[in-house]
Amino acid sequence: MAQRVEEPPRDEEHGDDDYNGSAVVFTAERQAEVEVVLRGNFQPIDGRFRWYGRAAGGELDEFVDGRRAEVVLRTPHGDAVATLSEPDPWNRYRVTGVGRPPFPIDSELVELDETD
Repeated sequence: MAQRVEEPPRDEEHGDDDYNGSAVVFTAERQAEVEVVLRGNFQPIDGRFRWYGRAAGGELDEFVDGRRAEVVLRTPHGDAVATLSEPDPWNRYRVTGVGRPPFPIDSELVELDETD
């Protein structure tokens, strides 16, 4: 039976978020500086890393204009293609992506101690 391995402690500043900070959302026509809160996880069924969160600030209303918009999200850690969609009641826009996220992820495999 495998022992449960606890997750490493998260950075106090970011809590349970994988990335919480400034970013730039852009298309070929425009860009906006935003604040984002992002998380992600690996989906074993389809074998893809899916990340998601909220973006606030800037001129995001112009990007979405009542519909979904494909954008590039840039953080200090990298760029990734993302989809912006509807705002929540606090005017934060949902942002989703698949594949390598624009923030660092723990990619080390953890070995489980198996005892019989």
